[in-house]
Amino acid sequence: MASKFFSFLLLLQITYSTFSLALQETSPATNHTGQINSNSVLVALLDSHYTELAELVEKALLLQTLEEAVGRHNITIFAPKNEALERDLDPEFKRFLLEPGNLKSLQTLLLHHIVPARIDPHSWPKSASALTHHRTLSNDRVELTGDNSSGAKFIGTAKVITPNAVNRPDGVIHGIEQLLIPRSVQQDFNNRRSLRSISAIKPEGAPEVDPRTHRLKKLAPPVLPGAPPVLPIYDAMAPGPSLAPAPAPGPGGPHHHFNGMRQVKDFIETLLQYGGYNEMADILVNLTSLATEMGRLVSEGYVLTVLAPNDEAMAKLTTDQLSEPGAPEQIIYYHIIPEYQTEESMYNAVRRFGKVSYDTLRLPHKVLAQEADGSVRFGHTDGSAYLFDPDIYTDGRISVQGIDNVLFPPEEKAKDEKKTIKVATVKSRRGKLLDVACQMLGAIGQDSRFMPCRL
Repeated sequence: MASKFFSFLLLLQITYSTFSLALQETSPATNHTGQINSNSVLVALLDSHYTELAELVEKALLLQTLEEAVGRHNITIFAPKNEALERDLDPEFKRFLLEPGNLKSLQTLLLHHIVPARIDPHSWPKSASALTHHRTLSNDRVELTGDNSSGAKFIGTAKVITPNAVNRPDGVIHGIEQLLIPRSVQQDFNNRRSLRSISAIKPEGAPEVDPRTHRLKKLAPPVLPGAPPVLPIYDAMAPGPSLAPAPAPGPGGPHHHFNGMRQVKDFIETLLQYGGYNEMADILVNLTSLATEMGRLVSEGYVLTVLAPNDEAMAKLTTDQLSEPGAPEQIIYYHIIPEYQTEESMYNAVRRFGKVSYDTLRLPHKVLAQEADGSVRFGHTDGSAYLFDPDIYTDGRISVQGIDNVLFPPEEKAKDEKKTIKVATVKSRRGKLLDVACQMLGAIGQDSRFMPCRL
């Protein structure tokens, strides 16, 4: 009897184990199989306006990994705005991420923005002292902080600009203002950049031979920091690509280069605030190509002095003077000197040398400067202009001097030399015979019978 009872218990245990195993295999729960439905946060990410991040996820081959993560637990995705990946990201760093050999770094970067837990805005820390740490899918930690006074929320140094941008049952997406870069990816980028910059063998072209001397061309001497470019300014002017060297190092800007566009914009705003030079400012604003070229020249290390006619002078321009194609540009070019001159430097020059000719961007025309009435007068007697408002704008690269007239280069008047053309009179044979007859009969030439001699 006892043996039958134990046999029944053993059969019952085997039946229960088999039933449990079959139940696990046929269970309808799909939370652990890695499959997702159309209402998943991952589908919402691919269909949202975070297009740049979605494209990077596809390029990094992370869809399968994220599907498995979503199938196991709720996730939180910190999605940078598109501008942070398009314009705010260093082009070299973005190029580094998209190289096929750096796929691991791209995957680490993207997984650093995903936390395998649901973080709702109400559970965010209220202050910087009450920070919390969360481990991401890249096995790194991120800090969550808040500002109690403004209510702002931060993850690391990035501000959360759109909390709960996408809310789904299996996860949530928070929009942030900038990219989160883990230390390992930054270190990998720095190492590769350093190796590329300190390469032992640099590719060089074949040596160039001067056809005149049949000798190797000597390399141009290096440009010292802050020194003006070696090439003339006309070689760097449009049209065509710039032949000038790299921008001269100088103060200001994230790359310690001259910001020419910023300086051109500053001096145009200064003209408007100074008053009386609105017409000149309007021309520079409307001729965007001219303002862009001036900014590019300044960025490449060149300096400019602008002789700015005031509004009264600009009002004297006739329609014929402005109607020809390119006339406004040529007028402005003649008022730009490729040197940095102040009122003091120009006055000292004309006091010392009497007359000084300055090059202009309107090649080959020059503008003449001389002393007159304790000031500097530009141009010739007809159509000259006085230095009316000195040093309106001076920043070390661009100098603006106000004048009271519009300058024009002296026209080369062609001298029409009247050539006297001597026409030789060829007499006919009949006339010659008459002359001979008159000479032979000179004595009786008074007779009326010799009428031909009187002709």
